[in-house]
Amino acid sequence: MKEEIYIYFIGTAGSGKSTLTYVFNQWMQQKGLDSIIVNLDPGAENLPYEPDVDIRDWISIKEIMESYTLGPNGAQIACADMLALNTSDIKKSIESFKTDYVFIDTPGQLELFVFREAGKYIIKFLNPGRSIIGYLIDHSLAKTASGFVSQLLLSLNTNFRLETPQFNILSKSDTLTDEEIDKINQWAINPELINNSITNENASIYREMSEKILRLITDFENQLQIYPAGKENYMGIEDLYSTIQLQFKGGEDLTKD
Repeated sequence: MKEEIYIYFIGTAGSGKSTLTYVFNQWMQQKGLDSIIVNLDPGAENLPYEPDVDIRDWISIKEIMESYTLGPNGAQIACADMLALNTSDIKKSIESFKTDYVFIDTPGQLELFVFREAGKYIIKFLNPGRSIIGYLIDHSLAKTASGFVSQLLLSLNTNFRLETPQFNILSKSDTLTDEEIDKINQWAINPELINNSITNENASIYREMSEKILRLITDFENQLQIYPAGKENYMGIEDLYSTIQLQFKGGEDLTKD
């Protein structure tokens, strides 16, 4: 019996979840591998892909706003909670494709999926033993040591909340210089370098907080590793695929020449 691998792309608004979902799916198709895209953002507009399964078929943010007299933010929260009510239908739709990989584009606002119970419920209901999270580190914030640490803290919090295997992706890396990518990579493999960079920042309460947060994060070494990726020439996509293979298939590469 075929059992799908579910890959959830999670990150802050504007981190590039939808773009990465699209690019990864395109790469899979070029390699002759079977995958589908699931959109879980009921408020999504102008997606770069045509979803195979779309939460908007069941939930309309405009209808929620009108029915419950809610503003955009209140409607987003209501829709996030309603995701769990439609999980059974979503699962049936996914399973009808009989695919190998399911790319799930989560709501634009991270807190709607990570910090509400619906997100954890969805993962556990769909296929908890065959799920992995690709957490997108915002490339613009990662350019400074304190910004990078704040992103790692959000990643750690996501892992804590959702209790699912996870790896970090440096999103939109194709917009960074080689020097910037190398600096961030060095920070990821050597926390002492991040600490030195933070120490060189202007003295402030935020610098002190960053130093303390870093000490917490370094206790979780697996949270520090990152994988640069971008849409230009499928930058880093093969590394993401290999990481997923290592998690579920012991490193066996199923790509077809």
